[in-house]
Amino acid sequence: MEQAFALPSVRAVGMDAPFRWLAGGWSDLWRAPLPHLIYGAALAAISLWLSYALVASNAAFWALSLSCGFVFLAPMLAMGLYESGRALEHGETPTLAQMLFVRGALRQDVAYLGLALTLIYLLWGRIAQIVYGLSTYRLHRTVDEFVDFALNTADGHSMLISGAIVGGIVAFFTYCLVVVSAPMLLDRRVNVFAATFTSLRAVSRNFAPLLLWAFIIAAFVLAGAATWFVAFVVVFPWLGLASWRAYRDMVGTKAEAR
Repeated sequence: MEQAFALPSVRAVGMDAPFRWLAGGWSDLWRAPLPHLIYGAALAAISLWLSYALVASNAAFWALSLSCGFVFLAPMLAMGLYESGRALEHGETPTLAQMLFVRGALRQDVAYLGLALTLIYLLWGRIAQIVYGLSTYRLHRTVDEFVDFALNTADGHSMLISGAIVGGIVAFFTYCLVVVSAPMLLDRRVNVFAATFTSLRAVSRNFAPLLLWAFIIAAFVLAGAATWFVAFVVVFPWLGLASWRAYRDMVGTKAEAR
């Protein structure tokens, strides 16, 4: 196991880096399209089923808040795509079984990161409830009532703005913790503290490029959700493979550890 103090070096990247990651991820996607598209289709189907169940039960508020909070769990759901990116990097062709059963992810420190992200996700849901409760004294039981409140009233506009600000802060903090740490825990036998600290160092050194990368990810996720998650069939594996390239671009090799 790597020593706790042997932290890898963090490289600086330019503003063009996020677009290089996207281009590389797109190329990787079509090097093994079938397992990647099946992986994306499975996630899209689960997301669509969950959203439909919430909307059908007139839980429109929860459908909105949980869809926005999807970004907190996405890094753990992308573990199979990081494994695929690593295989492609070594000239291998990834299989669906290899992506679904990632042996490198079956260890304690990965579980710790997953638990932390789950807790943040639950906290986000509670914050969304508070923002909603402070915005109105009514409980909007149907989808139509909730949409009308959110889009056509001053209180609804305040709810959307304050929710976006608070949620954005929590989401960006979470992003800073995992943008490098999730793929790093799969790639190396480091502990969760070293991985998250390396992730924070990467954001500190590459703040502008990684801020742009965060906006690109958010835009793709929102666009995917707007299609009732159908676009996730392509978007999710594309972003997962691009995220692996981002990690490899910014984090030095073991030989560069200090």
